[in-house]
Amino acid sequence: MSVGKTGLQVSRIMKKEKKTITYDELIKGKEFRDYAEETEYILGLIEAGRISPVKASGTNGKKPAMFCRYHLLEEKCDHSELLDEVRFRLSPRISPDHYLKHPEVYITERSWVLPLSRWLSENNGKDITELSVNERSFEIWSREKFLSGKKEGSVSSADILKHCGITMEDLKVYRTAEPFSYYTLTSDTPQTVLILENLDPFYGMRKYLLEGNKTIAGVETGTLVYGGGKRVVSSFRDFELSAEPYLCCDENRFLYAGDLDYEGIGIYESLCLANKDKRKIELFTDYYRLMLNKAKDINEPLPPMKEGQNEVSGGSFFGYFSKSERKAILKILEEGRYIPQEILTVRDYGRGA
Repeated sequence: MSVGKTGLQVSRIMKKEKKTITYDELIKGKEFRDYAEETEYILGLIEAGRISPVKASGTNGKKPAMFCRYHLLEEKCDHSELLDEVRFRLSPRISPDHYLKHPEVYITERSWVLPLSRWLSENNGKDITELSVNERSFEIWSREKFLSGKKEGSVSSADILKHCGITMEDLKVYRTAEPFSYYTLTSDTPQTVLILENLDPFYGMRKYLLEGNKTIAGVETGTLVYGGGKRVVSSFRDFELSAEPYLCCDENRFLYAGDLDYEGIGIYESLCLANKDKRKIELFTDYYRLMLNKAKDINEPLPPMKEGQNEVSGGSFFGYFSKSERKAILKILEEGRYIPQEILTVRDYGRGA
């Protein structure tokens, strides 16, 4: 990835820091054939710049005489040029605090910070066009997935933005949502929007409405949305980005219906949580009552619940039902059974609960 011309080469500028060590400590644990080999080893360290003699320590009285103590020259990084870059050459919109305290982090992240700094400087004071996350990511770094969470080595965009004191809002981006499937009978508002967990009920209800019917389980319906199981949570988190304006009407009513099992209950709870600050999503209670009533008339046992489901508290879900209804639902779940949404067909949609 190109980071442009900065006039500064990142390298560890070394300086020598002195500590002392004795002759005996230098040769400790090493095997030499004779004293001549010892002196050759010490002289080699001096020549390599790793030690220098402490002349005031005196010599050991042998031939050739060697000093008793030596300066141990440690290499240490000098970050002064890099810190000057952080202070004076980056966009003033980037906070220098973290990198001044942690220059080693700046060395690791510098090739990502510089393009961000350049973009901020070039767009300072401009009316920036809002772009998708991936579009902006490519514009800044020539990596379309970096800003959406894909790491490059050990570096993440979340760390870069945090360390620079920059937010996603500062970058003027919007997140794209996976488009959801829906069928609209009318674009009039306000209207009732039914969110369905499964595909077969979506098609069945669509067919039913296309035949001229307007109500499902006693509820007049304007739009059907296919949720696609757990995917509905992410789709509705950014509902406004995918939906037509009439669907976003604040006065619309949203109802959810899915399988009567732990997973379906969990999807509803998650959907409510993800939308708590945007819109209220109610449970399509009368639809569930139709499911329960039809299940009573089935002679065969209900199907076993799919494997891997965890119990959920279902506080919001169960709050829609009477005490006797909650008891009936829990009995089914505790027996490891469930009622699939497909229990209802076009023959049932005209019935009231």
